[in-house]
Amino acid sequence: MHLLADTTDRHLEPELMDDPALDAGSHRLALRGLARINIVSRSAAALCKALCGQLAGRDGPVRVLDVACGGGDVTVSVQRIADRRGIPMRVDGCDISPTAVDRATRQAGHCSSEARFFQHDALNGPLPSGYDAIISNLFLHHLSHDQAVGLLARMSQATDTVIINDLARGPMGYAAARLGTRLLSRSPIVHIDGPLSVRAAFTPVEVRALADRAGLKEAKIEPRFPFRWLLSWSRR
Repeated sequence: MHLLADTTDRHLEPELMDDPALDAGSHRLALRGLARINIVSRSAAALCKALCGQLAGRDGPVRVLDVACGGGDVTVSVQRIADRRGIPMRVDGCDISPTAVDRATRQAGHCSSEARFFQHDALNGPLPSGYDAIISNLFLHHLSHDQAVGLLARMSQATDTVIINDLARGPMGYAAARLGTRLLSRSPIVHIDGPLSVRAAFTPVEVRALADRAGLKEAKIEPRFPFRWLLSWSRR
């Protein structure tokens, strides 16, 4: 197993998880593996902390939409963190995959979470309105440069606050993906897609350029452990 790869340039390749023909059983197994990876990387905690910082002082319940939520584990976790801290927040999630939405809905039910999930294609047409903030976790690296710019622009048009957590391309991140996906998941899809995701990821410098093109010129981009970055933007 080769742990290192040349990550100087971005290489976007189709991932198995993105195949609409992927059978539901394999898809669910992959989503379980990704949920464990999200726990280890503390994705929900990072997103919730950023949300609280951006939305501090708001009156009334805050409505949040998690775009491309996958199996909904991060959506539900953000809701639970807010509930534990007494923060009035309602978190919904959307995804293009009916299998992902079904798993997310079931998970919310098992956790007695009020999170609501629905099917939506985030890359075609406007995003749902009426949300105080839009978040997204590990989705941007699936997109071309133009798709990423378009999504960021539509996010900023649909809400006043955008928070995105994603992978940062680099050789150490690639090595961590090769090892970590095998330690944390039994899914062959995750084993293959994990390293592909790192090679397709944007560096913080590249994300800055994407955000500027999309009109999010005041966006704050911070590196975070492990081998990730967090983008925070608010219209205020």
